[in-house]
Amino acid sequence: MSEHASRPDSADYREIFLNDLPLIDTRAPVEFLKGSFPSAVNLPLMTDSERQKVGTCYKQQGQQAAIALGHQLVGGKVKETRVAAWAEFARTHPSGYLFCFRGGLRSQISQQWLRDAGIPYPRITGGYKAMRQFLLEEIESAARDCRFTLVGGMTGTGKTEVLAQLHNAIDLEGHANHRGSSFGKKASPQPPQIGFENTLAIDLLKQRHRGNHRLVLEDESRLIGRCSVPVSLYRAMQTSPLVWLEDSRESRVTRILKDYVIDLCADFENTFGREIGRQKFAEALRSNLANITRRLGGERYRQLDAVMHAALSRQLHDGSVDRHREWIATLLHDYYDPMYDYQLEKKDRRILFRGNQQEVVAFLRERCRI
Repeated sequence: MSEHASRPDSADYREIFLNDLPLIDTRAPVEFLKGSFPSAVNLPLMTDSERQKVGTCYKQQGQQAAIALGHQLVGGKVKETRVAAWAEFARTHPSGYLFCFRGGLRSQISQQWLRDAGIPYPRITGGYKAMRQFLLEEIESAARDCRFTLVGGMTGTGKTEVLAQLHNAIDLEGHANHRGSSFGKKASPQPPQIGFENTLAIDLLKQRHRGNHRLVLEDESRLIGRCSVPVSLYRAMQTSPLVWLEDSRESRVTRILKDYVIDLCADFENTFGREIGRQKFAEALRSNLANITRRLGGERYRQLDAVMHAALSRQLHDGSVDRHREWIATLLHDYYDPMYDYQLEKKDRRILFRGNQQEVVAFLRERCRI
């Protein structure tokens, strides 16, 4: 590990995030679960219970007593196991760093124990708190300095498909792991709000580093599932110009069938196994419909639920999905399209261009060169 000896501790957060450098997060699991960074793995110095005991001791008896208790709790075989995990990571990722909350005692102890094991490994000064602040400032800066164009359109027109064809797009739904609609949940959970903001900020940082200051976003609500678009970015979006993506209702039904039925069922099967996955998929689909009962009205909800139930029964019996088209088409006609028509009246003055997917992509590519 001689390459580590010449590597100093770092506060170059920009370099760390631009290069996705591997990170050891030595904070407790409860801290990690609230949000960390995409390239970080949680190899904690202390478990949640150990951290709680040390924290209580610190409040009651002071720092020295807390440090002594920490060494008592994390000693012997426990210490050996944790150092071994850090050492394995360091050998596998020689360009990485370790960090704790403020770049203080926990990361210093972890670093010293690694050094005692013959493995010098640098830490991030300022720790998680400083890196998090750096990313929050990146969002504020991008919201202020970048020029955004939004892609709008009725449900099922393929707005995400447009973003995927552009080198200067920011996929908010991708970062939120949610499709953004009432039926947008996926088999895997959404990230915590902090994690959503961190990955978004890193995406913005990389885009600007590549010289892209004209960015394309989907026209989103403030909430994407349970993830909230940062206030400064959302405000910038509300005054940004739009392009409006158009497609036939038949094509939209087919696209929704693929995204929200075929692909989503496969996602659940891959995550939970075939039988349990299918069951969870069916439960999720009916639950999503139930969540908009008040907007649909009780009678319309019961009718759609019956159609959906019959379609799911057929799908789970023989794999046929065509019966889903009925409830999808009805939901578009009775629920989504009227809602979009209402919203469109307020946004009409901001629309620069209307067209199909190919035309919209061509327009946006040309616009980013201006």
